[in-house]
Amino acid sequence: MTFTLGPTAVEAGYDLAAYDAIGSTNDEALTRARSGATGPLWVVTSHQTGGRGRRGRTWQGPRGNLAASLLIRIPQPVYVSATLGFVAGLSLSDALAACAPQATSSNGGIALELKWPNDMIAGGAKFVGILLESETASDGHTAIVVGIGVNVASAPEGMPYPATCLGDLGWTITAESVFEALSDAWVKRFAQWDEGRGMATIRDAWLSRAAGVGGPVSVALGNRDIRGVFESIDADGRLIVRTADGNRVPVAAGDVHFGAAATLPAAG
Repeated sequence: MTFTLGPTAVEAGYDLAAYDAIGSTNDEALTRARSGATGPLWVVTSHQTGGRGRRGRTWQGPRGNLAASLLIRIPQPVYVSATLGFVAGLSLSDALAACAPQATSSNGGIALELKWPNDMIAGGAKFVGILLESETASDGHTAIVVGIGVNVASAPEGMPYPATCLGDLGWTITAESVFEALSDAWVKRFAQWDEGRGMATIRDAWLSRAAGVGGPVSVALGNRDIRGVFESIDADGRLIVRTADGNRVPVAAGDVHFGAAATLPAAG
């Protein structure tokens, strides 16, 4: 199979650069931005050899998995564009729902959930990572690259967290099929986001599919942990933790654990 854009993405004027293999789709998108490309442009492959995740971690992309990076330019500052991670998560959730009738799935009803800030999980195991990178152009516009990695055919081994893939969940589906649905779903959610003005709608939709809402959460921030209940996310996408003393603590970044893992004693 070959990668193709969905009909909604084609009609909206999106472009596609597909590779049999590439080091990093995010790097390629950023290189094109520095050369004057404005997008919207998807850079996509089913074999990424040098991908990366949040905080410089490696994101493995063996053949058969999906690595897709979208280059767009927006007039908003970087802090507004950071909420596009929630747009990306929702778009992929929509895409997988659209793929479900075509895919053979025998996962026993395991929910595919969004995990703050930019992951998707199934049964507590990660199978999607989302990485946003940005650069400010001389005209003040922000070049945004939204990188989405999906474990379709295989999951990495030796990771510091549980990992899975759609194949292990019983899905018989290809990276190409997931991408085509994703490209269409993104157009609709991006329009809903509306340059940040529609974040309240995105927030509500994201929370309806989020893992751990209302349950225990632990966020590792350097040498300290914030523990409490995952209450919500705010208008800026920050995690709101209600601590035991009743305080509502906003968290912009950190390593998050939900459920039983959040109740374990802190290390050290």
